[in-house]
Amino acid sequence: MKNVNNMADSFKPSLLDQLREKSQTLRAQGEAARKPIEEALKDIDNTLWRVFRWLDEASAHLAVIRPRVGHVFHLQNILAIERPKFERGFVSFRRRTVAAQEVLEHVELFYRLEGDKPITMRLNPVASLGVEDRLRASTLPYQYNTEQDERRVVRYGLFQVQPIISASVRFEPDYQLQRVQVTLRNVDRFEAVSLDFPPDKVNEAALEDLVKFMMGEPNGFLRRAPLALIRGRIDESMAAAK
Repeated sequence: MKNVNNMADSFKPSLLDQLREKSQTLRAQGEAARKPIEEALKDIDNTLWRVFRWLDEASAHLAVIRPRVGHVFHLQNILAIERPKFERGFVSFRRRTVAAQEVLEHVELFYRLEGDKPITMRLNPVASLGVEDRLRASTLPYQYNTEQDERRVVRYGLFQVQPIISASVRFEPDYQLQRVQVTLRNVDRFEAVSLDFPPDKVNEAALEDLVKFMMGEPNGFLRRAPLALIRGRIDESMAAAK
């Protein structure tokens, strides 16, 4: 009987063998769990690189063609810029490290639209204060001077506004939630509008709709994803509430 027990003990795994087996099992489970996450990071990063290359080429062509944009940019009831021209644009990106991988933090298209001629406004001093705040928020370049009477009392504020609109489209991924937020600033209005996309919907068809929307052509870009935010209107509502 003693010999049988000794034989059984000889086949029993040592403590080190048991620990080795458990650690290998857990390591394999961890690698299996990480693989989908790593693949998701890579897929989103690849999507953003495709966005960068596509928009980089598209903006270069638009800078040569310089098309008229079919939007009218209203700054409340202060001024309007109708059908400005696309002047130039460029695309930038930034990288960061996520889960030990270097990925794109964002891709952003910056472009400039320009109207036909400067806009001159002659207003009373009280109205000038509110107008200046809105011009500053819109990023429209302007100069402000005052007109005084013979007693050196300010009678009017004179605004010389350059019809130059700085617009942008930013693609910013949330790698954890696996979403891509697309924020449009001054694209069809003096506001920031954000849409929340699943990564697989940020495709060439969506980019085509985006550029058509930028150019003022009828399309469904704003209906491609849920609306996350309209910044300009919210800011003005909060200011009015104060």
